[in-house]
Amino acid sequence: MAVKALDFHLPDELNASHPPEKRGLRRDHVRMMVLNRTTGEIQHDRFDHVLDYLQPGDLVILNNSRTIPAVLQGKWSRQQEQLGAQVEVRLARRRNEDSWDALIIAGPVQPGDTLHFSVDLSATVIEHRDNSPLTTIQFSKKGLDLFQDIYSLGEPIRYEYIQEPWQLDSYQTVFGSHPGSVEMPSAGRAFSWELLFSLMQRGVQIEYIQLHTGLSYLLDDDYEQSPEDNEEEYHISEGTMQKILQAKATGNRVIAVGTTVVRALESAALTNTLSGVTNLYINHHYPLQLVDGMITGLHEPKASHLEMLSAFVSEDHLQVAYAEAIKSRYLWHEFGDMNLLI
Repeated sequence: MAVKALDFHLPDELNASHPPEKRGLRRDHVRMMVLNRTTGEIQHDRFDHVLDYLQPGDLVILNNSRTIPAVLQGKWSRQQEQLGAQVEVRLARRRNEDSWDALIIAGPVQPGDTLHFSVDLSATVIEHRDNSPLTTIQFSKKGLDLFQDIYSLGEPIRYEYIQEPWQLDSYQTVFGSHPGSVEMPSAGRAFSWELLFSLMQRGVQIEYIQLHTGLSYLLDDDYEQSPEDNEEEYHISEGTMQKILQAKATGNRVIAVGTTVVRALESAALTNTLSGVTNLYINHHYPLQLVDGMITGLHEPKASHLEMLSAFVSEDHLQVAYAEAIKSRYLWHEFGDMNLLI
C-alpha cells in the first residue's frame, strides 16, 4: 500500500471546529494516541501525560514560528479601473521584504493589477503563473512596517470545518515568538508552559527551531501541489544543532514536534545548511538522519503529511492506527487531538 493512497472516510463530526479551551479543556488536556514505531502497539492517553513516554536526556524540538493573520481583504483595480468590489488575498509564502506569493480569490489577475487594502497599503501583481493558483505580489511597504499593517488588517486563515472566526490568539502556540507562518505550526499547540516546565524538571531537554509554514490548501481541486512545490523558510541555531548531535552521540532520542520540525532538521542534515528554504519531500523511502520520534496531530485523508509519517512507522501500522483513531472518536486538525510516534 502506498501512503499516497491512504484514503479513509473522516466523519464531519471528527473535524475539530473549536479550540480545546472553548470545549472546556486545557490546551494540554486533549487526547493522545501513542503509536509504537516498531511494534505498532497503540495506547490511548491524554497529552499532558506525554512525560510518561519520554526519558531524561531526550531532546524535544519545537517550532517557535508565530502565526500571522494571513487573510487580507481589498479592492482590485487595473489601470485605475476598479474590477471588483472586494477581493480576498491569502498570503502563501514570503519571497523577500516586500513580496509574497499569494492566493487571490477573484477572477484572473494580470501583472500590473493593483490590490488596495487600506489608504496606506496596496500591492501590485508582478507575476501570475499559468501552472499554479499562486500569484506573486509586491507590497507598497516592506519589513516591519508591512508586518504591522498585516497584523492591523488581516485575519487568520480559517478552513471550512471552522465555522466561527476565532481570534488570532487561538491559532498560536504559547511559545511562538517569530512571526511568519501563514498557518499555525499546530503540533505545538497542545503544549502549555506548565507541561514544558514539567518536562525540563524531569531532565527532558527543550530546544526551538523556526520554520515558517506556507499555505497548504489552494482551493483548486484540479491542482495538486506536490511537497516539492511547497518551499518553506527555516532557521536552526548552531547551539541547537550541537545539542541535537550531542543527543544522538549519547544515545538519547530527538523528538520533533510537528512535520515542520522534521522537515527543517532533516533538511539541515541533508544539505549541511542551518538556514535557508526547503522543499524536502519525506516519505517511507527517506532514511531519517536526525529525528527518532514525532509528536503531531491527525492528518486528513491523502495528505502528504501521512507520507512523512510513513518514514517513522510502517504503512500497515499507520493504517491500523488511523482506523483506531476514527473508531475511538479522536478529533482532527489544528484544534484536535495528538499523536505520539515513538
